[in-house]
Amino acid sequence: MPIRGIRGATTVPADEQDLILEATRELLEAILAENDDMRPEDIASAVFTVTDDLAATFPAQAARQMGWGLVPMLCAREIPVPDSLPRVVRVLVHWNTEIPQDEITHVYLRDAVRLRPDLVSAQ
Repeated sequence: MPIRGIRGATTVPADEQDLILEATRELLEAILAENDDMRPEDIASAVFTVTDDLAATFPAQAARQMGWGLVPMLCAREIPVPDSLPRVVRVLVHWNTEIPQDEITHVYLRDAVRLRPDLVSAQ
């Protein structure tokens, strides 16, 4: 079975645990809603990154709270590029699916829509 990557990103208003977890849950729920038939047991892994200004919690905690407890997950820091968008949580979900790559829907929420307007406009 092929594996497909789904990209997503969102922003948070401040470096607070509850805000990071809420935004991450919102992002993951939107990815699930936009990609039909996606179930946690079909997710091979997920990689989360955060910008340098977020350190209050691991975004993967939100996924575990949603029932992704058996999904291998990793959290890391983004490269601190000057003038980049602040307070961003990104995710790359690896999904085992027969759905063609051109039918995958990537999700960008809140201020993160500025990161990939080409993908947002395609939704």
